[in-house]
Amino acid sequence: MESSSRHLEHTEPSPLALTPSAEAPVPTPDIYRGLIVAERIDPDAVKVLKRLTRHGHTAYLVGGGVRDLLLGRAPKDFDIATSARPGEVRRLFRNCRVIGRRFRLAHILFAGGKIIEVATFRRDPRDAREEVEEETELDVESRPSAHALRSDDADLLIRQDNTFGDPHEDAIRRDFTINGLFYDLDRDEVIDYVGGVSDLRTGVVRTIGEPDVRFREDPVRILRAIKFGARLDLGIAPDVYDAMVDLREELSRCAPPRVLEEVLRLLRGGAAQRSIGLMWDVGVLGVVLPELAAHIEDQARGADLLWGRLSAIDELKSEGRMVSDTVLMAALLYGPIEEVVVGAQDPQGAFEEFLQEINPRLSVPRRMRDRIRMIFAAQRRLDRKHGAGLRGREFYADACDLYELRLRAEGKPVPTGLRDEPPVKPRVLHHPPSSEAAALRRRRLRR
Repeated sequence: MESSSRHLEHTEPSPLALTPSAEAPVPTPDIYRGLIVAERIDPDAVKVLKRLTRHGHTAYLVGGGVRDLLLGRAPKDFDIATSARPGEVRRLFRNCRVIGRRFRLAHILFAGGKIIEVATFRRDPRDAREEVEEETELDVESRPSAHALRSDDADLLIRQDNTFGDPHEDAIRRDFTINGLFYDLDRDEVIDYVGGVSDLRTGVVRTIGEPDVRFREDPVRILRAIKFGARLDLGIAPDVYDAMVDLREELSRCAPPRVLEEVLRLLRGGAAQRSIGLMWDVGVLGVVLPELAAHIEDQARGADLLWGRLSAIDELKSEGRMVSDTVLMAALLYGPIEEVVVGAQDPQGAFEEFLQEINPRLSVPRRMRDRIRMIFAAQRRLDRKHGAGLRGREFYADACDLYELRLRAEGKPVPTGLRDEPPVKPRVLHHPPSSEAAALRRRRLRR
């Protein structure tokens, strides 16, 4: 965690953090002061927090933003949790839109495409109680019955999550302890109901509650555990690791586009090599991409170069560059694609068949599939130094990026001027011949 002259102060709970409940005693959180430098919080997030509290709502910075500030990292997003309902948030901010059905969120829009995400405190939907919310105004779909939510103890998959609650209920329904922390800006307090500060200190990823229950609720959390372990260089608690191994097949129940997005996040996060390595160790790679897992395990030709390409992606990230999602997927799948395409009588047909087999698990969009095929085919010309004819094609930059990743993986230098545009040929203006020159030409033709 970040070291600074600001001292840690562990105090009694904040009154704002303890909302009385008639159903059960509210747990007492650990309160820490002096851990976060408020000046590092995005000014627009501060504006949202202050307006919500000024209108009588409880509002905290929450989740990954708090975690990253505690670790001394620059947060990518600043998310807010509040007692205000989505409709109330929308009425307070003209630059607000309410999105989602499974999980209603308010997005506060700022200049430059910045979005501050505001979520109402939730509770576990299986403990649902009646909620009064502007459902007609927000066009919310009918809420499932309690019987539907509880019908099968073995099927814990959460399919809707719009049951509002209190801060402590919101904290315990989150996935990992390191993501269950609140920060009260006005009081400069980190509010910890789940032991997240302790786990950040010891460097461990731990679920809130039993790991097997949390992974059955949402198996994508298995990929998120891998992401946090790899990106933040944290260990994974033994019971969490065991549950990941035991429940890896549950990922087949998730929506393929969600799985694809999580895989892309693993590749984009600056720890692609560690992430895919951990997926392989846990056995998750064999569920999500068995073709790639088999390619590695069989030690197929060029299989070892996968780790070099992933390392090259991480190097680019550290240099402040990032290739497109298409290039990321092409770099990940390059070995298996090469295995099925090279030497095939119908290379394009073999490629399409390969991607069709992957599609039910990852749902790769048609546009991305077509672009992967084009930049893969372009590699042969680039290998032979015949890529000049590809310049000007709209996929050329992606083809060069994939080529660079391959060269870095093989320890070869990247040619200078690889991405240079072809030289513009001078335009020759053809002037119409003069009448005297035309007459001379006619005389020559008559001879």
